[in-house]
Amino acid sequence: MDSVVTSSHTPMMQQYLRIKQQHREHMVFYRMGDFYELFYDDAKKAARLLDITLTARGKSAGEPIPMAGIPYHSVEGYLARLVRSGVSVAICEQVGDPATTKGPVERKVTRILTPGTVSDEALLDERQDNFLMALTCRKNTYGLAILDINSGQFSVIEVKGVEALLSEIERINPAELLCNDDHNWPESITQRSGVSKRPPWDFDEATAISQLTQQFNTKDLNGFGCAHLTTAIEAAGCLIQYAKETQRTALPHIRALHQQNRDDGVIMDAATRKNLELTVNLNGQRENTLADVLDNTATAMGSRLLGRWLNQPLRHLPALTARQQSVAAIKADFHFDGLFSVLKGIGDIERILARVALKSARPRDLARLRDALLLLPELQQLLGAIDNGQIQQLAQSISEHPTLATLLTRAIVDNPPVVIRDGGVIAEGYDAELDELRSLSQNAGDYLVQLEQRERERTGLSTLKVGFNRVHGYYIELSRRESDDAPVDYIRRQTLKNTERFITPELKAFEDKALSSKSRSLAREKSLYDHLLDALVEQLAPLQSCALHLAELDVLTNLAERAESLNFCQPELVSSPGIYIEEGRHPVVEKVLTDPFVANNTDLHANRRMLVITGPNMGGKSTYMRQTALIVLMAHIGSFVPATHAKIGLVDRIFTRIGSSDDLAGGRSTFMVEMTETANILNNATAQSLVLMDEVGRGTSTFDGLSLAWASAHYLADTLKAFTLFATHYVELTQLPDHSNGVANVHLNATEHNERIVFLHAVQEGPASQSYGLQVAQLAGVPKHVIHQAQQKLAALESSDATSADKPEAALPSVTQHYQTDLFTAPAPHPAVEQLEQLLPDDLTPRQALERLYELKALV
Repeated sequence: MDSVVTSSHTPMMQQYLRIKQQHREHMVFYRMGDFYELFYDDAKKAARLLDITLTARGKSAGEPIPMAGIPYHSVEGYLARLVRSGVSVAICEQVGDPATTKGPVERKVTRILTPGTVSDEALLDERQDNFLMALTCRKNTYGLAILDINSGQFSVIEVKGVEALLSEIERINPAELLCNDDHNWPESITQRSGVSKRPPWDFDEATAISQLTQQFNTKDLNGFGCAHLTTAIEAAGCLIQYAKETQRTALPHIRALHQQNRDDGVIMDAATRKNLELTVNLNGQRENTLADVLDNTATAMGSRLLGRWLNQPLRHLPALTARQQSVAAIKADFHFDGLFSVLKGIGDIERILARVALKSARPRDLARLRDALLLLPELQQLLGAIDNGQIQQLAQSISEHPTLATLLTRAIVDNPPVVIRDGGVIAEGYDAELDELRSLSQNAGDYLVQLEQRERERTGLSTLKVGFNRVHGYYIELSRRESDDAPVDYIRRQTLKNTERFITPELKAFEDKALSSKSRSLAREKSLYDHLLDALVEQLAPLQSCALHLAELDVLTNLAERAESLNFCQPELVSSPGIYIEEGRHPVVEKVLTDPFVANNTDLHANRRMLVITGPNMGGKSTYMRQTALIVLMAHIGSFVPATHAKIGLVDRIFTRIGSSDDLAGGRSTFMVEMTETANILNNATAQSLVLMDEVGRGTSTFDGLSLAWASAHYLADTLKAFTLFATHYVELTQLPDHSNGVANVHLNATEHNERIVFLHAVQEGPASQSYGLQVAQLAGVPKHVIHQAQQKLAALESSDATSADKPEAALPSVTQHYQTDLFTAPAPHPAVEQLEQLLPDDLTPRQALERLYELKALV
């Protein structure tokens, strides 16, 4: 599209092009009557994304205009689809009066919707945070600013290194990401949905400080404890400026800037979050995730808070202990039943308050806020019955807000319409002037009947009538015969053939009120509504505190209910290192299983830091490892855990290297992805970390993979001393306990029944005794003739004594050179080898030597 506005275009298209020039990065929805129209490239893009018809109606500058249209009454659904696709939209409305305008009606952009700044209820996932992030860099320090415009949460964090940066982006998962265009960002960032580059001057430090101090009405940023985070402050300045530009209004609900610290929580990289399926499964859905099992919250804001807890578990023992005690107190005597019932009626007041601050709250938002405040006294009674210090602190922070509850009850009708535009929102009796205007509009007929009856009685004129027409308005009509007897206060308005029409001061005053009462009523109602929003904005701080602590109460109540319903135990949290889990279960697998889940123990301590896990495919190794990680993670959010008993020391990081996947877009093979994740673990794990390693080295040749697996396990055990679950099919790794301290073998067993494999799923001490590879292949449906041929090949390999000259025996002590039928049993020496080792050739006669040679050959 030619962006230069010239006289060759029609006046309307000139207007459109001027607006589009100011919003090049936005898709412009241009209001024309009952439709929002899109033109040129916007129309083509919208047709593709929204599956709407692309037309070419009319011409401008001699060329057909690509155009697509969306009915204004159904625009919300289309906007939601665009925003979820990472597209920003500028809504251009008609602001001029068509009746008084010559040429195109004046239009201007009234709101801008971007993925990270939307606040409309219809455009948001109620159970998912919608973060806006800004990102800049100085040397190797990355500054991040994060804003949830729907709650007012505003924070900054600085990290060093690309791995830490990617981990934070994955944790926060922003809907929109603003990057400093003055830096070369990795493709994994620039290819994300909702990424846009901002000019370097948007990240100017001085401008940032000015923007932030103006927002918070402070002299400097020292009071927020993050003034030293220069790079992050630059990102925060860009972010707050961008938020103001898109909202085109003040942001009174953003009242503070908080510093996030990675060391305060359990650090997990992107691969770990993906592999553990905390809030999103491997298919990108919520089903069968940890959040899916744990989330039975009463409110959407509680659900979002639970998601944040799961994505950033705590390492602060006193805070975790307080959460545990609160959950236990709510669980006792089933307090969660009553609390859930009340919280269910409170709803998502966190986002309602954000819309109040942005002056975009609709009448039903205020009705829901009113209903929530009216429930707080009942909630306080329930909380008063719970003997727990933190619960009582929550009750105090939530408070009751009776003044606002009374105000909203008086002001808003029980069931208001969706929008204020058509009126009917403000309750009768709230404002005398509004009641009078409504009465005039709604009861004009009754008034005229009463006026006619009263005037007939006053004047005694039998032909007197009160009427109305659109030309002359209201009038009193008398016959020509009685018109001469009209009272002196009657003013002649119109003479007809047989009648005279009059107006009186009273009727004139009524006419002025009645004819304008509808518009005046709507204007008055809108004014009252705006004043109501202003009154709520003045109380935003305590109301936001109320919402924040209601969400926390909801999560604690939810965890108590989950503990009771799912038979979770309260773990013992300790500062000393170690993980002991008795009869632990995988919460997600247990939910989907129809058969009882086989519970297993996990025992890791100072002298037992690594478990080498062997067993057949599908035997449950991956489930066992993941359940251990999930139980540890749940303990670090203050939750009860799926076990009969657990004693868990605080961990600083959780790492996983599970599964096989490639990164074709990034040019990385499956093995390269595996090695990158392994390198991250080996470079960053500590003695306080929990590490899950599954099938390391399987993506390359046997000897290369085996060597890498051995060296990685040895490094984890002897150098890092991390708590490690190391699953493998390499039998040689079962010899690690002989070479490294703190390593033990465990296995998951299986058995055969009627030529079929039966998985027992029970973890037992020691290495596995059999692999069952062919049995698993048969179970998977591999054709019988293939299985039979594999059995023959296996028998041939078993009888072969072929060796490999390049096997790294020095690196892998006591590793056999023979192919093995049983991948999990350390091979016993061949009888012929044993006899050869015992043979003394110098003591044999030639005949004896020949006889022994024949015997050995027979053994082979």
